[in-house]
Amino acid sequence: MSWLIGNLGTIFVLLIVIAVVTAVIVHLINDKKKGKSSCGSNCGCCPMSGKCHSKD
Repeated sequence: MSWLIGNLGTIFVLLIVIAVVTAVIVHLINDKKKGKSSCGSNCGCCPMSGKCHSKD
């Protein structure tokens, strides 16, 4: 029990970091499902231009 109390600050920071990372991952997944892209849409300069955007 004393170990838990002694490391309470570290555990609290770890939980905050896990929450932030989870929120970012959920946001990226939701954007991907909506068809949004995280790139700047300057596909002429991108080596992956043919891979990330579907051609209509």
